[in-house]
Amino acid sequence: MYKLNKVDNNSSLLFNLEKIVGSEYIITDSWKKQKYSKGWRYGSGNAFVVVRPATLIEIWKILKICLKANTIVIMQAANTGLTGGSTPYDNGYDRRIVIINTMRINNIHIINQGKQIIGLAGSTLYDLEKKLKPYGREPHSVIGSTSVGASIVGGVCNNSGGSLVKRGPAYTELALYAKVNQNSELELVNELGIDLGSNEEEILNNLQNRNFDKSDVIQSNKLASDKDYPNIVRQISSNIPSRYNADKRLLHGVSGSAGKVAVFAVRLDTYKIPKKNQVFYVGSNNPDVFWEIRRDILSKFKTLPTSGDYLHRDCYDAAKKYSKDNFIVIEKLGTNFIPTLFELKRKVDLLSKNIKFLPDKFSDKIMQFLSKLWPNHLPKRMEQFRDKYEHHWVIEMSEDGIDEAKKYFSKFFIDKEGGFFECTTKEAQKSILHRYVAASAIGRYHALNEDKTGEMLSMDIAFPRNEKDWFEKLPSKINDLLDIKFCYGHLFCHVLHLNYIVKKGVNADKLKKELLKTYDARGAEYPAEHNVGHEYFAKQSLTEFYKKLDPTNFFNPGIGQTSKLKYWK
Repeated sequence: MYKLNKVDNNSSLLFNLEKIVGSEYIITDSWKKQKYSKGWRYGSGNAFVVVRPATLIEIWKILKICLKANTIVIMQAANTGLTGGSTPYDNGYDRRIVIINTMRINNIHIINQGKQIIGLAGSTLYDLEKKLKPYGREPHSVIGSTSVGASIVGGVCNNSGGSLVKRGPAYTELALYAKVNQNSELELVNELGIDLGSNEEEILNNLQNRNFDKSDVIQSNKLASDKDYPNIVRQISSNIPSRYNADKRLLHGVSGSAGKVAVFAVRLDTYKIPKKNQVFYVGSNNPDVFWEIRRDILSKFKTLPTSGDYLHRDCYDAAKKYSKDNFIVIEKLGTNFIPTLFELKRKVDLLSKNIKFLPDKFSDKIMQFLSKLWPNHLPKRMEQFRDKYEHHWVIEMSEDGIDEAKKYFSKFFIDKEGGFFECTTKEAQKSILHRYVAASAIGRYHALNEDKTGEMLSMDIAFPRNEKDWFEKLPSKINDLLDIKFCYGHLFCHVLHLNYIVKKGVNADKLKKELLKTYDARGAEYPAEHNVGHEYFAKQSLTEFYKKLDPTNFFNPGIGQTSKLKYWK
């Protein structure tokens, strides 16, 4: 628990915050705070208060009050992260924690004829996708984070990767944010590349209300996306992973900042929607076959794939059984219902914890039961490949890359183990969706079997681009301690999500350290596309970056298992 300083005054702080946002948007009730203080999948802690501002000016005023009151501030948008990076974690803080949730500030400004956007603090990828459709363009992420209501700003702050091969991690050098300098003074940093005025309130008001025109938008050499990534991913002989969270190349301002500054807005590139797409479903029992395909496509094709998502047969089966309800909801109701579903699920689980006769993870148990009533949802050809092959790869090509892939696969599998088929539109949608919902299978399995098994470990690993033995073979001393293993990932980028549930009685923390040693020995980096949150240890490059951004440790202390104390003591 935090220890109150003698000069702190709870009532005074709450009174001043209430003057800014109104009592309706101040949350002090313990039960209501859990939505904001408990991670979507990982981590939770105590917060003194949750504040929900409606404008950028309100955020600025809240920050000034919190700084004066000697509190900690955790900036938070949708709270959909997987590593607990936007919530408090456990105890050990030396000041009160104020969570600023930005989801009421969801404006999105389209600029440069739709080729770029400005996303304000709480704007979401889902809303951006809808807003860009009339322009024939799309955001950095089109499935995954988009589907759970994640924020635009969150993706940039966390160097989020995703499955799209041509785009790399979310990145920009154009942003508007506040930081606290080494003299404990609040500064507004305008790197947005837009002339918005001369003082803080003018700048923030003009941005929120779009009081600027074309002539105010500065065109410069500053990047609004990772333009080097298509070349980087093609370098198949490199012994360095293609993308990972601690990559110094992508630590700039708000990009990779992990909540160590208060982000008001980011400016990002958008992407033209291809006119033609084709999904190829590829299967094999030999991991080396996929290794060869990956190298051929990345080094020889003129057109890079749109995506290439891998799924092991065990994970295929788990997703079919334990992620069926998510699949059906998205297929029948669309991704726009998913944020609502997750919000409802969160509320049901919080409620069940306060009602003694209801079991833990009540929502999972209800949804799993209902999913059994639905017939098999997967296409016949996918099911045939499941029976025939251990390794599955869903590869999407666009434009000229479609013919390249057709010719390549037809020739390749003449004398190589495995096979492929060209998906119909329906098969393509189902194969991509099945791979996407596979991410939730481990959580559901654990929720239904937690009395029989040990803890859950989810590893997000980036392997070197020249790694041939990409498919994991664990030492028996580790493997024998695991109850279940699910493997999926983005194979062209060599990013794998390795999800484990340990056997009952096994020390998960100790086993995790052993697992990480095996990855270190292979030159891997981690996390790959998730933020370090409170689950991973921040490497030196990240820690130095955080300290430079936030020398007093005012914002989000403890991130990456760093100090939770003022001035990083």
